[in-house]
Amino acid sequence: MAYILHIETSTKQCSVALAYKGKPLSSRVLNSESFSHNEKLHLFISEVLEEANLKPKQLDAISVSKGPGSYTGLRIGVAAAKGFCFALDIPLIALNSLEILVQGDTQAEFELIIPMMDARRMEVYTAIFDGSKNWINQTSALVLNQDSFKEIVKDKTVLFLGNGTNKFQELIPEINLTHSFENNYPNAIDMVELTWGKYISEDFESLAYFEPFYLKDFQTTTPKKNND
Repeated sequence: MAYILHIETSTKQCSVALAYKGKPLSSRVLNSESFSHNEKLHLFISEVLEEANLKPKQLDAISVSKGPGSYTGLRIGVAAAKGFCFALDIPLIALNSLEILVQGDTQAEFELIIPMMDARRMEVYTAIFDGSKNWINQTSALVLNQDSFKEIVKDKTVLFLGNGTNKFQELIPEINLTHSFENNYPNAIDMVELTWGKYISEDFESLAYFEPFYLKDFQTTTPKKNND
């Protein structure tokens, strides 16, 4: 048997998918400005298991997005994933959020795919993939400017993905920018194929030491003083 539960909570979108041997069985997704992951995640897990007439003890592994992304969202998703793995004594598989983002279907051929996830102000989490969705440049936190990616993408066809792309467009960059507006957030359903490959090769995480890939330190906002 090879039932795997997939959890993606790296952005304001919360999603869950259940798969059997790399084939999706059931999924749930909610995009909410209120970041209702804590409220919805376990409900979604219960629903996809019930839809497949499956009990938690029948799961063979848990897959989770490790980041980068929202500190709170990642913490909630990883805590849930590790909790299931410890309780059920099953392996944990982790995927990069940007790699999940580029797995969504594209309607045309591109030489490069560049995902961007909003990281506040003019900064994004980004990486570069080739047209076959293989890594070229690893994950980084980049402060955007008008010349960002100019040297890398010249004379190439490029697809930009993710909610961070809106920031880049506002700068009127000096490159041809094709943006997919239908694939703005990582989704658990797009984790299935990557996860199955890792499951087959037994590419598992250490439950004792695994932590989310925050990329940047957690930052808090200092409340404004009340001058009344």
